[in-house]
Amino acid sequence: MKQLFTFVKKEFLHVFRDKKTLLMLFGLPITQIVLFGFALSNEIKNSKVVICDYSNDAVTKQIIEKIQASKYFDITEKVYGRDEIEKTFKKGEVKMAIVFPAHFADDLLHSNKAQIQVIADASDPNTATALKNNVSSIINDYSASIGARSIMPMQIVPEVRMLYNPELKGAPNFVPGVMALVLMLVCTMMSSIAIVKEKELGTMEILLVSPFKPIIIIISKLMPYLLISVFNFGIILILSSTLLGLEIKGSIFLLFAAATLFIVTSLAIGLLISTGAKTQQAAMMTSLMGMMLPTMLLTGFMFPIENMPLPMQLLSNIVPSRWFFVIIKNVMLKGLGFATVWKEMLILFSMSIFLLNISLRKFKIRLE
Repeated sequence: MKQLFTFVKKEFLHVFRDKKTLLMLFGLPITQIVLFGFALSNEIKNSKVVICDYSNDAVTKQIIEKIQASKYFDITEKVYGRDEIEKTFKKGEVKMAIVFPAHFADDLLHSNKAQIQVIADASDPNTATALKNNVSSIINDYSASIGARSIMPMQIVPEVRMLYNPELKGAPNFVPGVMALVLMLVCTMMSSIAIVKEKELGTMEILLVSPFKPIIIIISKLMPYLLISVFNFGIILILSSTLLGLEIKGSIFLLFAAATLFIVTSLAIGLLISTGAKTQQAAMMTSLMGMMLPTMLLTGFMFPIENMPLPMQLLSNIVPSRWFFVIIKNVMLKGLGFATVWKEMLILFSMSIFLLNISLRKFKIRLE
């Protein structure tokens, strides 16, 4: 254990003496969070909705049929009560719920006015806005069609409620994605370069022929980046809360536990890349090109995974940042607990064990 602490101390000194490494470790996360949080926005469409029909009359059935017939929506199920609606939102299965109050048709026929409640998950503001506009358009079209057939004009008024992000800010959607992107790139790139640098200088072989076990050397190499990345995650949370106004609704401990698990997975990927790279430039390019595009495209924060072709949806399952993104949104924005994200954390844990096992085996075969 004393040997391990000695090596870890040496690696920390190497990291803090290299200004370029410090700039990469601390400058990149802060810059990305600020830029993405303030400047980036896009339009995302999601079609999964649930229906809660307290009236269950001919009018509500016609409206539901029109919503189902629209290409923008896919009614996954009908629920019976607000508790069931809340459960579907917590599970992350739907983005919108449409509630028809009791006596809907009677209100429409006798008072020429009825209300529909539209509940949207506004933690993704672009999706919530698109869905709200689409469902309002369908309801208005139906209202106009029945109004044309009656003597008195009839009006159906949608009552819209945005959950988790009432002001429809862009930051709550992009900040969790940027967290995953920054941690993935920094951890993967820095761990792969650190190992390859020792290879280029010829010092790795010297270390491996020493009395120290290879596993001690690898842990000592990765430990500084693990601790610094966890510290970076704390800075990102502070910036998100102070500069971007994001309220951290869930457990801080659970957030740090998930971040640590994701960082370990990213470091294992970097170690795996280092076993095949011969130069620092090759390791850096492999890390950037191999991890940036999958993280940006297949995580879900820029493009909804549900709208992708089935092969792309299946491929996204092996991208660690996808599961970390889900955890951050559920815990940080929705205030959910471990019972909701344990599956994603189990997937990250399994990935980290699998990648570390392969990386360590290939590392030994290559250098011993």
